[in-house]
Amino acid sequence: MTENSQRLWPDSERTQELLAAARDGDQQAVEGLMDRHRDALRKLVGHRMDRAIGRRVDASDVVQDVLLEASNRLATYLDQPALPFHLWLRQLARDRMIDMHRRHRQAQRRSVDRERSLTARAHSGQSSLDLAARLADAELTPVAASIRRELQLRYHEAIEELAEDDREILLMRHFEQLTNSEAAEALGLSPAAAGMRHLRALRRLKDQLENSASS
Repeated sequence: MTENSQRLWPDSERTQELLAAARDGDQQAVEGLMDRHRDALRKLVGHRMDRAIGRRVDASDVVQDVLLEASNRLATYLDQPALPFHLWLRQLARDRMIDMHRRHRQAQRRSVDRERSLTARAHSGQSSLDLAARLADAELTPVAASIRRELQLRYHEAIEELAEDDREILLMRHFEQLTNSEAAEALGLSPAAAGMRHLRALRRLKDQLENSASS
């Protein structure tokens, strides 16, 4: 599988065409922009959403809210686009999920945390950031599939132990398949600083994996 086919976000050439048409007042172009990014947003929200909260909030509703906000704010964005469109959309989605998590965790902290401890393993392969799956062969023998699942579980648990900055850069680079330059732009860093953050996160993930394997 090529890197381009793994990318979460749709190609930018068609997006630029739709943005130009939307700037000229074409409402169908606006709808086209939102529709072509819906699936990417759904996958992003699914992977980012806390699993316990995900049982209370439908990811599709979150995506719809993000797209509605994007539609309402599109004119302002088009007037002064500080980020590429897909990075702007992911920022809206991330901000909404942070706010949603904060509200739900404040309201239901005890019950949510208790359920997380009981269900972390059961749902580890469903909506977690799964680096192992990105590197594995598409067709596996039953034994290899069992080994991969164990690796997935270890990856998930190791990533859960990382700091938020480390999880963020790993998700951006290995799930969304953003380039280093795109990640740097989204994070407000220089490419060199983003590259160093990615390298440090990989080293910390490696340490976590080694610790989990030896324990």
